Amino acid sequence: MSESDPDLRVLSGEIWDRLVERIAGLRDVVWGDDVPDDPVVRAEGARYLLRFLAAGIRVCVELDDTESPELGANIENRMSWGLDNPDCNYSYCRLHPGATYRITGTRGSACQLEFQLTSGHHSDGNAAGWITISELEGRELHVADDGTFELFLSPEPRDGNWMLLDERGSNLLVREFFADWEHEEPAVLLIERIDVDLPPAPLTPTRIASHFDLLMAWLDTGSHFWADFARSVLSKDPGDIQPFLPPAEAAGLRGQAYGMGSFRCEPDAAIILEFEPPDCEVWEISLYDRFLQSIDFDHRQSSLNSAQAALVDGRFVAAICHDDPGVANWLDPGGHREGIIAVRIVMADSAPMIRYRSVARAELDGELPLNIARVGADERYESLRGRRLAVQRRYRR
Repeated sequence: MSESDPDLRVLSGEIWDRLVERIAGLRDVVWGDDVPDDPVVRAEGARYLLRFLAAGIRVCVELDDTESPELGANIENRMSWGLDNPDCNYSYCRLHPGATYRITGTRGSACQLEFQLTSGHHSDGNAAGWITISELEGRELHVADDGTFELFLSPEPRDGNWMLLDERGSNLLVREFFADWEHEEPAVLLIERIDVDLPPAPLTPTRIASHFDLLMAWLDTGSHFWADFARSVLSKDPGDIQPFLPPAEAAGLRGQAYGMGSFRCEPDAAIILEFEPPDCEVWEISLYDRFLQSIDFDHRQSSLNSAQAALVDGRFVAAICHDDPGVANWLDPGGHREGIIAVRIVMADSAPMIRYRSVARAELDGELPLNIARVGADERYESLRGRRLAVQRRYRR
């Protein structure tokens, strides 16, 4: 349909009615027969649907502007979905295949930064089918003496920082990994398309209809993809987790080993996780609910990374339980009796097995190493307070 031939669904209001039907169709994600009627699960699920809708509006409408793009957060702590990493700032915008863009700004000091151009779209529910067109790591970025940089995305090579944007490319994903949450600085990233005139053309029914269509696909296909993915992980019995390194052409972060598995922890039980971290840029372990939301990582210590964890004789030993066990490496499940554990190891030559062991809560203390780092109530309070403030700072709130 051409811009001169307006989409009649917009003129009649039919497109809004269809969107409302798609929203209603999400009900079974939370209130389906296979979802526990646990109060925490239902409350988190209801919030997840609102977050998933909000993320869809962000990705499919507000950041889906190829003429006048803006790099914005497509995932964050209050808009969690898709097994997001608590250590990562995610930025996204849609690109026109074969066009020319310029990014300017400052590098920041995140321990890992990556720009990645891919095919596909978040709404298609097929991230595994995307291909990486080009990518650039922060360590490869040429930065001026004053800390600024310029990066071009185009079909033809450019001098300096450049990434290929050919007829296959449609997404720009930027990931910033933070190990030291309280001190590492986010990048400042400004993007503009430089092969079109300003101002952009007025919004048309055809153009807004395309955004609605993407959003409806996000709510339908995308939601089912993530729900099926979560079911597949939760269907497996809890146990040891072996991270794997995806192929180079995959759409995830280059050089990042992933591992995931389920956990089950009743109030009278505890889980002990243990592994020997390899040499790497950063590693992290985090907990998720059955909807693939990171568990409230700004208020709870539901994740730990290599800068935050306390090792015991070179080993990471952590406890998952519903009340504070008084050890530094407590992972708080936020009231969830089951969920998902994810492990990420960035830029490592090896990916060790994460050992999983369930014990009675009353016996936990005797099952932990004698020299494990311990914390009192005051120290825990200050740690959680610092965590909360660091997250606000990282998102510039």
